[in-house]
Amino acid sequence: MQAPGAIRLHTQSQELELAWGEQSYRLSSELLRVLSPSAEVRGHGRPVLQTGKRFVAIRNLAPAGNYGIKIHFDDGHDTGIYTWDYLHQLCTQKDALWADYLQQLEAAGARREPELIGSWRPE
Repeated sequence: MQAPGAIRLHTQSQELELAWGEQSYRLSSELLRVLSPSAEVRGHGRPVLQTGKRFVAIRNLAPAGNYGIKIHFDDGHDTGIYTWDYLHQLCTQKDALWADYLQQLEAAGARREPELIGSWRPE
């Protein structure tokens, strides 16, 4: 798979836009984070379900040779290389992959929203 002809990060919507030829796709930062190709997410043969990533944002994109990009997220995750092949797969199978992820969350009793840190009490 060749590199996309265009890559744009839409910071307000937190979507990465990729275009191959006339076809353009958008992937949310949440989808990219929970389906990261890193060993941390994929595990070593046992994928690790990512939870609480609904509001994760992309901080930076960096080239990874001629074959992909590294994505740096604001939750500190920055491992894994998103190859052009993998990004194209995410683009073309986005709906099925997202539905599968949501099903896994439900089965685990987990949520997309992060847990609250600390506590707040009215004074």
